[in-house]
Amino acid sequence: MKNTENPVVSIHYTLTNKAGEKLDSSIGAEPLSYLHGAGNIIPGLESALSESSVGDKLTVTIEPKDAYGERNEAQIQTVSKEMFPGIETIEVGMQFQADSSSGPAVVTITKLEGDDITIDGNHPLAGEQLTFDVEVMEIRSATETEMEHGHIHGAGCNHD
Repeated sequence: MKNTENPVVSIHYTLTNKAGEKLDSSIGAEPLSYLHGAGNIIPGLESALSESSVGDKLTVTIEPKDAYGERNEAQIQTVSKEMFPGIETIEVGMQFQADSSSGPAVVTITKLEGDDITIDGNHPLAGEQLTFDVEVMEIRSATETEMEHGHIHGAGCNHD
């Protein structure tokens, strides 16, 4: 079965950046499963897997625009510590959900200077060229419910 008509695809992958540093991997764990065609993974990887079959192995380098986008300096701002009521300890690297003009967003604390806190709304991998070494482990038909919901159902899914 080819990877068409919105199947559930399971892959093992290793993700590296342009410098060759390993950023993530599913090796030694469960494969990543996703509903193909539903936008559940970055566009460049989904496109590269469109004609794949079980057992295929490929290496795909994806430019930022087809991954997590280019870095947007407008997503970086300095706010007052008062914006974090009830949080006693704030450290660089912490992430918070915030309201943005385009809806809920995750921001990362990148700098602390007195009561000034710099937050970054860019995805941590924005602006990065990414390389995926992928092996297609399984392809199955999606259930009607998975198609309706736009994602796979399995471990960790808490609705029908």
